Amino acid sequence: MLLSHGSLGWKLKSSLYVITGVIAAFLALPIFFIMALSFGSSQWLVFPPPSWTLKWYERFFDNPQWIESAWTSLQVASLTSIIATLLAIPASFALVRGKFRGRDYLYTFFTLPMVVPVVIIAVAVYGTFLNLGLTGTLFAFVTSHVIIALPFAIISIINSLRLFDKSIEDAAVICGAHRIQAILKVTFPVIKPGVISAALFSFLVSWDEVVISVMMASPNLQTLPVKMWSTLRQDLTPVIAVASTLLILLSLFIMIIASFVRKQSNHR
Repeated sequence: MLLSHGSLGWKLKSSLYVITGVIAAFLALPIFFIMALSFGSSQWLVFPPPSWTLKWYERFFDNPQWIESAWTSLQVASLTSIIATLLAIPASFALVRGKFRGRDYLYTFFTLPMVVPVVIIAVAVYGTFLNLGLTGTLFAFVTSHVIIALPFAIISIINSLRLFDKSIEDAAVICGAHRIQAILKVTFPVIKPGVISAALFSFLVSWDEVVISVMMASPNLQTLPVKMWSTLRQDLTPVIAVASTLLILLSLFIMIIASFVRKQSNHR
């Protein structure tokens, strides 16, 4: 009987692994297709590729428009990550430790961009910056991206603060440290993985944002997703697949870093 139960458990566990693997492969299949197309020798997006080549990568890196749009994406995403994280730190402390009326409503307000359709936010920020004459500027890009990245940063830092034992910080204050000193030297090192995760997720949210970016773009300033979107309307060469591959690889790299940071914090 014990053997049969053990055999049944092994079969269920194996079935779960197989189902999980099939679902993961199904979700990852489009990524592998895109990567394969970026190395195809055909002039168009054809799968399977007739042969393999690196000429589309050469064409991508030789085109100043693609490089400029990629650089713009890096600038916008980096600034968005820094600003969203800096804003999320005091907001998270207020939401976790504050004892004021309407705190729950304030949390809902901060996380509202995660619920509201992005196209509605895009139209709203476009109308605002259009009236201010700021559309097509780096300021408009970063500000609009901060709006949608801030909720992710706040949630990440709030989760770290809720897991932190505040009595350790209070002990530092009792021993003579100022509250700010205790936060900087005791609390912050502990919640640092959450802060890093907030910065990384904010970067990712901005890095692949296209709807708001289309509204904010101008002929002289556009991010990589906007460049890809506009190019798809008139050009279906594998250069698009190259841009998609680079976009995916950087996103995966950041996700791996975020996962590593969380694992390191769990081992402490």
